[in-house]
Amino acid sequence: MKLRFLGAAGTVTGSKTLVEHEGRRLLVDCGLFQGYKNLRLMNWEPLSFDVRTLDAVVLTHAHLDHSGALPLLVQQGFRGPVFATPSSIELCRLLLPDSGRIQEEDAAYANRRGFSKHKPALPLYTEDDAQLALRRLEPSPFDVPTVIAPGFSVAMQGAGHILGAASVSLTAGGTTVLFSGDLGRPDDPVMRAPQPIGHADHVIVESTYGDRLHEAHDTEGVLGEVITRTAARGGIVVLPAFAVGRAQQLLYAIYRLKTRGAIPDLPVFLNSPMAIDMTDIYHRHRAEHRLSIEQCSGMCKVAKMVRTVEESRALNGLRYPAVIVSASGMATGGRVLHHLKALAPDRRNAIVFAGYQAGGTRGARLVAGERSVRIHGEDVAVNAEVVSLQGMSAHADARQIVQWLGTAPTPPRSVQVTHGEPAAADALRQRIEHELGWPASVPSLGQSVELQ
Repeated sequence: MKLRFLGAAGTVTGSKTLVEHEGRRLLVDCGLFQGYKNLRLMNWEPLSFDVRTLDAVVLTHAHLDHSGALPLLVQQGFRGPVFATPSSIELCRLLLPDSGRIQEEDAAYANRRGFSKHKPALPLYTEDDAQLALRRLEPSPFDVPTVIAPGFSVAMQGAGHILGAASVSLTAGGTTVLFSGDLGRPDDPVMRAPQPIGHADHVIVESTYGDRLHEAHDTEGVLGEVITRTAARGGIVVLPAFAVGRAQQLLYAIYRLKTRGAIPDLPVFLNSPMAIDMTDIYHRHRAEHRLSIEQCSGMCKVAKMVRTVEESRALNGLRYPAVIVSASGMATGGRVLHHLKALAPDRRNAIVFAGYQAGGTRGARLVAGERSVRIHGEDVAVNAEVVSLQGMSAHADARQIVQWLGTAPTPPRSVQVTHGEPAAADALRQRIEHELGWPASVPSLGQSVELQ
């Protein structure tokens, strides 16, 4: 069996691993590159193989850095099945069309304002392209082995992280390879802990937080303090948040803070139509998270839902303390950019990032302390308070990843460390070798590895 790492190698995003065995080809994940411009430009390049030769695609979960390039794959001629857990399929039905719609809107906005270097600016793909890709999706339930191509079977096991997230156990020719996907935290307040590892001859593991440990302080309490002091100076708190997972975690934290009177009873707005639609999905998939019916309802009712563009624009004119939760989580696109343009220059306001910010994104630059950020071709002054809530990440940290690996009943023959910046991936490699005594390596982008 041969693996070729076409994404999430040397970087966190763009997850794509080509698996080849006895003339068959599978792709595990098909995600968008995000962050630095040189990475984003790779989204426009055709894949390095004929996608028409692919037998199937398997998704670990629905986040766009794992699923967002599916419309491009279909554009290039892929006509096979895409397997994912049932809840991941539901999320893809929200995420992918929304991604296409945002790209169309951003291209149209750039053309109206004339700030793009391209004449005309074009979307990477459209909402219609995303709808075509959705037709390829087929369910692969948790813990049920599924034959996805002749000689290949997969079993999905819960990875925590977000609804539907799975570690994919792929078996072919008597060899089992486990792809961790994005691993959640065992102590996550919303999602359940990742399942222990079963038998695996080889493991491909993520390393987003491979060089650090989550801070032990009370993240929810820190969020409450930021909201309280911002409200005291008459400001607005902007929370850039991924519509799937992070927005719900933030709303749950705000619900808990309000319930115990830890923050003022100020209005909260959820400005992301897709995040709003997540409400019913959380109710339908309660077995995958820790929330009771009462807690789930409280999380969903704590905010006023903002659906229309007109309602979204009106938020920029607020003249009283409030909290705005809006996508995207790393401020790479979406409605939150308009809020940042309007609210970042005012020192009364606060911008709070919850979780990992990929290198090259606006979120990473703001967290690093930059006092100006470019949005829609304009330089926007950042006078607002900027806060990073690292403890609210949905990713396992280095110790938790090693603990998860340690649940394997027998040592694997090899471990490939992916989905991390170079320093994080190499730090995790060393930790695996020193603490577990397993052979581990960090593949480079485009590298092929023969599995013995």
